[in-house]
Formats: sequence, C-alpha cells, structure tokens
Amino acid sequence: MNINIFFIGISFGLLMIFIGFKPLNIKQREFIDVPLFQLEAFTLHELNEEGLATIMRGSKATRYSDRYKVYDIDYTDNSKKFIANMRADDGIYRDLDDILDLKGNVLYNREDGLIFESDEATYNKKSAIATTNKDYIMYRGKNRVVGTSLVYNNRLNKVKSKNVVAKYQIQER
Repeated sequence: MNINIFFIGISFGLLMIFIGFKPLNIKQREFIDVPLFQLEAFTLHELNEEGLATIMRGSKATRYSDRYKVYDIDYTDNSKKFIANMRADDGIYRDLDDILDLKGNVLYNREDGLIFESDEATYNKKSAIATTNKDYIMYRGKNRVVGTSLVYNNRLNKVKSKNVVAKYQIQER
C-alpha cells in the first residue's frame, strides 16, 4: 500500500467526520438566583427591643439571599399602633427593604376592624403603607367602599383611592 493513498484515506475520513458531525451546541447557564433552603409548614417570629414585631406563617417557603417566597402566607405586623394581619395565596417578603408583595385572594385585616380584600397588594413595613392597583373592597362594620386602586397608610389612618363607590352609615350623636 502506498503511503500517499494511506494519508489521503485518513484525510478523507477526517474530512467526512468534520462535515458529517456537528459539534454539540451546549448552552451554559449562570445560576444567580439559587435558593438557600426550603421550609415546610413554618412560623417565623421577628423580635425587636419592644418585643414581638412580626409573625410570618406559611405552608411552604423558599429562602433566597434577599427574600422569602411563601405559599399560603399569613403575615402579622405588630410594630405599629394597630396590629395589621395580611393573608394571601402567595407572597414575597423582601427583607432588605421590608416590603411584602401579596398575590391571590389578599385579605388585609386591621385590629380595629378595618378590612380590605383584593387580588394583589404590596405592604411596606417601614412606612406602614398598603397599596393595590387592582379592584378592592374595604369595609368596617356596615360601612363599605369599592374602588379600583388603594393606598392605605396604617400609621396616619389615611386612604387614597380611585373610582370609589361608598356605602356609609352615619352615626347620630
């Protein structure tokens, strides 16, 4: 066998491999948002100098470096004048800026009987302001307010809303 024919055969075989086979296109992913741990049926208590500040309960939670993602969340804020309790199907608590994002069947209940319901809400713990840009129903006793967006300040007891329809019982003195 001639050596030239041998090298031509090897070259032809390598050329066929190069043309016939395509390299694998492997996509590399960067996993920036990796969960730190997961909790099942938990209760988280936050204490400060004055005592119990907040309680957060849930059926399941995933802890990331900057937040908790909680299912069936039940959050109670005891750090203001009135105790406020919030419940929802899902919630994300960002502990760096103390903001709670709630989604799905949100129920906000304050100690003095004020209640509002919506599909979504955001609660800022530092400013004690609850907001929603969805339709809501707010009631206290027989008084009832329906609107399309709400900004409720728990600290100052003030409400801002759009497209309001109210049913209010005037009390005689």
